[in-house]
Amino acid sequence: MDAKDRYYGGLEMDYKELLKRARSQLPSEILEHKRFEIPRPRSFVTGMRTILVNFKEMCDALNREPRHVLKFLSGEMATAATMQGTRANFQGRFGHDTFERLIERYVKEFVVCPICKRPDTKIVKERRFLFLICEACGAKSSIRPV
Repeated sequence: MDAKDRYYGGLEMDYKELLKRARSQLPSEILEHKRFEIPRPRSFVTGMRTILVNFKEMCDALNREPRHVLKFLSGEMATAATMQGTRANFQGRFGHDTFERLIERYVKEFVVCPICKRPDTKIVKERRFLFLICEACGAKSSIRPV
């Protein structure tokens, strides 16, 4: 028996054969390595309003309701905000860096699982409480209301 062969349950099997058999039994989602990417915020200022052009695209990438994200952003920036189609309008002048920083905070607090650090989560309301439920590891973490 050489180094590649292993004694397994009374049978001699090649390591590569065992590995192939184990991988064939895994779900396809586990084998895929998708990178979690959020589009960079694209905004421009018009007078005393800041318009976030790709707001809906960002919410889709985060897999979150646009109203929830808009409520978080307007609360953190202490300003009024409205949605117009795929855009979000904010009262006041804000730079790209403000949106990037706040979206990053939103992701850490309301998207990424605190246990396994994966973005495969959803927000569920039970009675008066909000929970972040991870679809990857099954963890259930309480989150603050926005």
